[in-house]
Amino acid sequence: MNASIRPEQVDENTEADGDLAAVSEVEAGIREFVRNDIAYLRRPAVAAETAPLDANAEATVNNVNSLIQRVAGTSLAEIEKLISELESLRDLLHAEGQRVQREISGYAQLSQAAMKSTRMIADNVNQWKRAADGLRNS
Repeated sequence: MNASIRPEQVDENTEADGDLAAVSEVEAGIREFVRNDIAYLRRPAVAAETAPLDANAEATVNNVNSLIQRVAGTSLAEIEKLISELESLRDLLHAEGQRVQREISGYAQLSQAAMKSTRMIADNVNQWKRAADGLRNS
């Protein structure tokens, strides 16, 4: 069987691989942070002012924070994009609703004008018919 890969599929696969890599990176960072945090808790208690912060733990915390911000930033950007698209669609629907209302109003006015014209024509035809009947009878 011949299977061809479309460019859209390649783009989707690349994007999915990038997302998976970012998720794996975040998970690895969180695991490392938890390991360091647990190791810190297992150490004997030392007074807070005498225990300097472990530079490795601080770097890990900063790394995890930056990873979370990158992943969250991407999600937030997508959410913002969706919100702006929905607002654009709302504006479009509002404008189309107003256009349809104008079209219906124009149709109603045209319909009323047609009814008036039809009544006038019918009244004139009746007057001509009576006049013609009056001439025949005389």
